[in-house]
Amino acid sequence: MDVRAEINYPTTTPEQVYTLVTDQMFRSAVCEATGALTYDVDVDKRPDDTASVTVRRTMPAEVPDFVKKFVGETVDVVQTEEWGAPDHLGQRQADLAVQIKGQPVKMAGTLHTQVVGEGTRTSIRGNLTVSMPFVGKKIEPEIAKGILAAVATEQRTADRWLGEPA
Repeated sequence: MDVRAEINYPTTTPEQVYTLVTDQMFRSAVCEATGALTYDVDVDKRPDDTASVTVRRTMPAEVPDFVKKFVGETVDVVQTEEWGAPDHLGQRQADLAVQIKGQPVKMAGTLHTQVVGEGTRTSIRGNLTVSMPFVGKKIEPEIAKGILAAVATEQRTADRWLGEPA
């Protein structure tokens, strides 16, 4: 299933966005805002101006009952981002992977920061798959809702951190 979303930073440069998304305290604040029961954030900024971000969180399974039968009351989500070096405009791209531990659920995609007017936009593109015969395609939209809700929470958290108008 194709998953697309955007996070907008109206008055922020791509470098400021990169600094934000590779800030362990910011990523922890996003975990708290999403209602994570537990979480761990690991950021590895490398000398070549690239970074790896891994966010592990246990979330309540806020999905319909028919999905809870498969995933249980909580889900352990692991999100990894491999951020590349900036281009001549400071824009960056990251490979994105999201997995639910112990479940046949994964999303592979990209994050791309780009200059838009006076600010920056991060475009999120991913392919979500639930590899379960007969029910996988029915579960994918429910998992996608959770991913999109997390993106919306990250947008609100970034707005607060950056002092952007809501």
